[in-house]
Amino acid sequence: MRKITVVCAALIAAAMYANASQTRVWSVSEREEFEKGSIKRLSVSSDGKVTLAPSLKELYDSSSPYLWAVARDSKGNLYAGGGGAGGAKAKLYMVPSGAAGKVLAELDGMDIYAVAVDKQDGVYAATSPDGKVYRVLPGGRAEVFYSPGAKYIWAMAFAPSGDLFVATGDKGEVHRVTPAGKGGVFFKTDETHARSLAIDARGNLIVGTEPGGLILRVSPAAEGFVLYQAAKREVTAVAVAADGTVYAAAAGARTAAAPPVVMPVPVAPVPAPAPAAPAQGTTRTAVAVPSTFVPGAASLTGGSEVYRIETDGFPRKIWSHPQEIVYTLAVDRAGRAIAGTGNKGNIYRLESELLSTLLLNTAPTQITSLASGPDGELYAASGNIGKLFAIGPGLEKDGTIESEAHDSTLHSQWGRIESRSVLNGGRITISTRSGNLDSPSKNWSPWSASVDAREGGRSGSPAARFIQWRAMMEQAPDGRSPELDSVSVAYLPKNVAPVVEEIEITPPNYKFPPQSLSLTPSQSITLPPLPRRTRPATPQVSLSIGSSSATLQYAKGFIGARWAARDENGDDLTAKVEIRGVAETEWKLLKEKITDKHYTWDSTAFPDGEYRVRVTASDSPDNPAGMALTAQLESEKFTIDNTPPEILSLAAGLNSGALDVRWTARDARSVIERAEYSLDGGEWTVVEPTTKLMDSRELSFNVRIGKVQPGEHTIAVRVADEFDNQAVSKTVVKP
Repeated sequence: MRKITVVCAALIAAAMYANASQTRVWSVSEREEFEKGSIKRLSVSSDGKVTLAPSLKELYDSSSPYLWAVARDSKGNLYAGGGGAGGAKAKLYMVPSGAAGKVLAELDGMDIYAVAVDKQDGVYAATSPDGKVYRVLPGGRAEVFYSPGAKYIWAMAFAPSGDLFVATGDKGEVHRVTPAGKGGVFFKTDETHARSLAIDARGNLIVGTEPGGLILRVSPAAEGFVLYQAAKREVTAVAVAADGTVYAAAAGARTAAAPPVVMPVPVAPVPAPAPAAPAQGTTRTAVAVPSTFVPGAASLTGGSEVYRIETDGFPRKIWSHPQEIVYTLAVDRAGRAIAGTGNKGNIYRLESELLSTLLLNTAPTQITSLASGPDGELYAASGNIGKLFAIGPGLEKDGTIESEAHDSTLHSQWGRIESRSVLNGGRITISTRSGNLDSPSKNWSPWSASVDAREGGRSGSPAARFIQWRAMMEQAPDGRSPELDSVSVAYLPKNVAPVVEEIEITPPNYKFPPQSLSLTPSQSITLPPLPRRTRPATPQVSLSIGSSSATLQYAKGFIGARWAARDENGDDLTAKVEIRGVAETEWKLLKEKITDKHYTWDSTAFPDGEYRVRVTASDSPDNPAGMALTAQLESEKFTIDNTPPEILSLAAGLNSGALDVRWTARDARSVIERAEYSLDGGEWTVVEPTTKLMDSRELSFNVRIGKVQPGEHTIAVRVADEFDNQAVSKTVVKP
């Protein structure tokens, strides 16, 4: 509701400003708008709230291109498995609590995709390809603990019983291994890969597969049940909350052989286990990156989806992204899913179906594995730069966000800066800078003096075309974060005179209908839209030029003009239309304060002749008196002609039983456009001149009407000029 209030207030303010001397407001309040800027040590929620991010500390920079998995023992020591193209050995790194990291062991294989720690702080690492599980002793000596006979080992997890479960590919099997290292196949998924693995408080395995995208629950008695089949092909990560809620991430487009299931697979209700925090030393598992993400293989495409399966078995998609791939999931102390993604290194917190928060960004890496600590902290391993990070549980002391550069489109004066925010005992200050380049650089102005976000204040940046703001947020003494909901900057673009681009005289004898007209006239023509770069020799009924059209009604004696006008400020315009004969010196007013971009008038009040019209556009509706600007344009010459042609020398006579009719048509200003005759009141028949062409102001006609009955005959002739002025004459032929 607060975000809705903020947006509505910004819209109301913008509307008020737009109606008062064209002051405008640039407002940023949505996550997509905030993320267009540069964000440091801040988090942004999907509802557009900016807060301090969880603290992020780099613990170790390994020599490996990738770290695939991370786990923690009860003493706070971290273990990370690495590998990558060009490495002769897979490496297991150790970062002791409070000490520098080191290589603990080098193992045969290219990569370590899974690391697990048992209740006695024993460390186990799984290598791929030709997967083997190694037990690594404190001094770094490693021994093969178990060999599942599989190419890949993707994930490992210890059950409360002390047994180690191993998820493998390319046979899609889950193996169970006793503390003595004896084991075998525990469950076959009938998939190519058992890709991800977690264990709930009741000892059930939660297994994600590829390529079917299955999320399976496997009981301690090895009874499998499909909780859900994802619309994606590969379940890259699974995690279980303390109350038994299952989270799963899936990625990759399905093939035709494995179509997505639209409806979720029915599931049996699962009683919620008694909530209990993990005991000190409980196994912490690491989920590796997808098989298709193996260096040298094709990357996953099509984005990711995250699902939540409630304790009663009801599944729901709670998050998706069209590009980012979720490689790992964890659950925080509040039971919320934490998703690590690539290829931008984003870490998200998923609060609900409608709300998520971009907690951190570690670009340009992939977050490949997450592990939880006992005090709410998280540990993250990254790929593409193999590093270990500690996240939280506290917040960063401060953070900044620099907006994108806003283009006001014109040279502008900057006004008041305001924000919607909740300080919670912290502090938010905002400053601005401006320039005339489309991206901030050394040739922009320096940052202005800061203003308090709650109080607001006037920007001290010089007038320019572009502006950028920077918000600096500081933690409260009690550790709480301030909250920033929106930032707005008022500005006044320089008023620029409007432009009248083109004037077109409309065809004679038509007028624009009144705005209230709801029925289309039976006699109408459609004009092409303006602006029009070429003018046809004769009026066109319809042309596909520009973006709008005009419809006129037939009205004898009327003529009009329409024009294209624009204003760079976006101001509303009014127009004044004047007329002047080509031999006259003074303009005569036809009408002013026209809000439409057209006007028609009765031309019969003007003598026949050549004229021009002048259109003056003004931006006065949106500017104070004395500040309004105008622009003028004169039309090309056009003709007013309301006088009909003359019919001269009309004569008719009988010749061998036929009628010969002759006449001459003459017009003072216009081309003769049409000629017809009627015999004895019959239908009008079109005729052509002796020259065959209707192209002159004077034309002769010689018409032979075939055999006629003896007796008296009346011949009427009618001619019209191009302005539809008509003349009629008749003659009588007697026997």
